[in-house]
Amino acid sequence: MLSELYEGNTDRAHLFRYVLLVFDIITILFVIGTSFLPRSQVVEWVDAGIGLIILLDVLARFSIGEMTMRSFFRPSTIADLVAIFSFLAPLSGEGFGFLRILRTVRLLHTYQVLARLRIDFPFVRQHEDALIAVINLLVFLFIMTGLVYETQHRTNAEIANYADALYFTVTALTTTGFGDITLEGTTGRLISVSIMIFGVTLFLRLAQVLFRPNKVRYVCSNCGLSRHDADAVHCKDCGAIVHIENEGES
Repeated sequence: MLSELYEGNTDRAHLFRYVLLVFDIITILFVIGTSFLPRSQVVEWVDAGIGLIILLDVLARFSIGEMTMRSFFRPSTIADLVAIFSFLAPLSGEGFGFLRILRTVRLLHTYQVLARLRIDFPFVRQHEDALIAVINLLVFLFIMTGLVYETQHRTNAEIANYADALYFTVTALTTTGFGDITLEGTTGRLISVSIMIFGVTLFLRLAQVLFRPNKVRYVCSNCGLSRHDADAVHCKDCGAIVHIENEGES
């Protein structure tokens, strides 16, 4: 049963994976939304419920052999384990807000769903690289916003909430640098440098994907070239015939 849901090719398995994807997205939106609100018992119980669902997901994948001891060192697995701890922490009266931002890393785990999204949605097939670049940028933006807030809001009067942290992160990432909000201390300067270096890299990657000629993924069986024009008949590298699936023309 579990093996079919996680690894099968049935309609029920595909629906199950889409449900997990929606759960990931809703969880991230919940983390973002509640970051602007005071902590309450309701939020803490919802946190605990989310943590239990993630725990059940990890245990299920471990039981069917999808996860091994070696896989526990993968970033996505570590993010899952940290997320479980951070969401269940309020039960013991602790608020590990900083760890909760690592929940966004789990969104990267849903990249495996892209294989099915390519089949079901032509838009995903045509713009897969751009979608991945956008996800990478958003995940980085959210993580750095949480990092800025958690390291600064207790000592920096200019960072009073996540909106202030997000504002600084965006201005630093785009190198706009208005100067109305700055991070204090050596740690703050190192965070600022990290945002500018890695953020600009991700931003340029997104721009590159958006403005380069549109290509489709198809691995040539002869030379291995993986990107071709959507209407290609022959591989431009070796000349072999390629069979790129398309929706046809009316």
